[in-house]
This record gives sequence, C-alpha cells and structure tokens, in this order.
Amino acid sequence: MKKRFAIIFLLCFVSVFMGSAQEIIPLYSGIIPGSKTDGKYVEKQHIGDDGKRYISFVSNPGLTVFVPKKGTANGAAVIILPGGGYQVLAVEHEGEELAKRFNEFGITAFVLKYRLPDDAIMTDKSMGPLQDAQQAMILIRGQAVRWKLDKDRIGVVGASAGGHLAATLGTHFDQSYVPNPSKVNLRPDFLVLLYPRISFEVGVESSSAKNLLGPEFKADKMTFFSVDKQVNANTPKTFLLHASDDPVVKVEHSILFYQALINKNIPVEMHLYQGGGHGFGLNNQTNNDDWFLRLISWLRLNQIIAKKN
Repeated sequence: MKKRFAIIFLLCFVSVFMGSAQEIIPLYSGIIPGSKTDGKYVEKQHIGDDGKRYISFVSNPGLTVFVPKKGTANGAAVIILPGGGYQVLAVEHEGEELAKRFNEFGITAFVLKYRLPDDAIMTDKSMGPLQDAQQAMILIRGQAVRWKLDKDRIGVVGASAGGHLAATLGTHFDQSYVPNPSKVNLRPDFLVLLYPRISFEVGVESSSAKNLLGPEFKADKMTFFSVDKQVNANTPKTFLLHASDDPVVKVEHSILFYQALINKNIPVEMHLYQGGGHGFGLNNQTNNDDWFLRLISWLRLNQIIAKKN
C-alpha cells in the first residue's frame, strides 16, 4: 500500500512540476554556435519567493512543446520566451502557464529554455539568447508539417527580458546568427510583448542591461539592442501590455516601441494598466480584467486565428 501511494504521489508531483508538457526537444543537434565548454556550469532550478519555478545556468537550450487538445488545434503557434532579467528564466508563470492558456484557444505553444548571457559558456554573451531564439524559429518553421502548423502564423511571445529578446528577434530577422542552410524565414508573423525592456538608452543601470551587455556599454551594442531604433517597415505587427506603475521596467519602454511602430505604420495595439507592477504574468492582481482575452481578440482581428461564429 505504501509503495502504491508513493508511486501515485510521484506521478502527481511530476504532473504538477511539468504541467501538460508533451515533448521536450533539444534546440541544437550538434555544436552550439558561439559556445564554450565549462565543466562546472550546471543548470539549476529553484522556487522563488513567489512560489514559482525558475531556471538558471542554462547551457543546453531546448523547447518544451504544448499541444492543444486533439481536434482543437488551428495551425497557429507561438514561441514563448520567459523573462528573468537575462539572469534566470521564469519558466512557470511566464512560460508554461502562458502556453496552457494559448492551448485553450487552439494555439500550439513552444516554451524556449534559452541560454542566459554568460562569458563562461559564450564567445559573445550578448548574442547567445538571440542565437537561440533564431534557432527556435528555424526548428519550428522548418518542421511546421510535423506539428501541423501554418508557417505564416507563427509568432513570438516574451515577458520582461524575454520581451526584449522577442523584439530583438522581430527586428533582427534579416541576418542569421546561426547556421541556416535552408534559408528558413526568421521573421515572426507577430509579436506579443509583456512589460518588455525595449531600450538600452533608457535605464542602462538595470541588471538586465548589465547581464546582456556587460559592465561596458559599447555604443554599437546599445544601438543594436535598443530595438525601438531598429523598427522598419517589415517589423511584425505587435501587441503590447504594461503596467504604468512598473518599478522594474518603466512603462516608457512599451511606449517607445509603440511610437516607433506607429511611425512606420505597423499595426500595433497597446494596453496600459494603472497598476500591476512587474512580472504579473497572466494575473494582474490590481484588477479583474483578463488581458489574455484582449490578446485573443487582437489575434482574431489580425486573422491569426479565426473569428468567432
């Protein structure tokens, strides 16, 4: 009886810990571009003060696939980039929880466990996260048939630093920083940016700026990663969400990106809440508004998913 109880407990623990993840895929099959070997570099997981799960010290990036219930998938997909200040990955509330919500609306979701900037395992730590994001797009779009996806309805979702990475992918898709022999299109079809860092000319004292760029802020790197400066006529349509009282990433970041998109006539929708702070994921505790339904309406408006009958 005790043995049976232990097995049931273990299965429940694994189910809770992993959520409804159906498949975990290594991002690279061979040598990781721009990587260095450090035998002491070991991936870690911990539970934060908020009770959520975080990952750090990633050296082997991968994708966790969340597939909608049988018969409900509509061919649209998102790559989800958790935040964490380029120091940790908030894989639970800015990754898995979002993925499950997308599944409810027939959207296949891929949570990317990307490498965090670190000189110990990268020849250029500022480029590592972008390389992983590009590789994720190559893998997913290149194997769209496998998951029954429409290649023209694959977007990227990012929160906080993950939002910055998503916007970087959405503005630097014209050059591949990983091998791309099949010339897979790296451009996301849409962006969803949740309280994103956008500029490294605003708030350069932040930890995410130092983690990505290092202690010396070189002008060319600051410009490259200040994604509001990189917007052009081909930048993907974008949905922005931010709280006006965000103490970590000021709301000005979303406003900067919004204005840059407007200036280039790119379709964009932005929702600013009076309160909510930073890192609220799906649950802004200051109001009863379900922002995710606003996102779904926007996806329908832009024909990413079908409108309700």
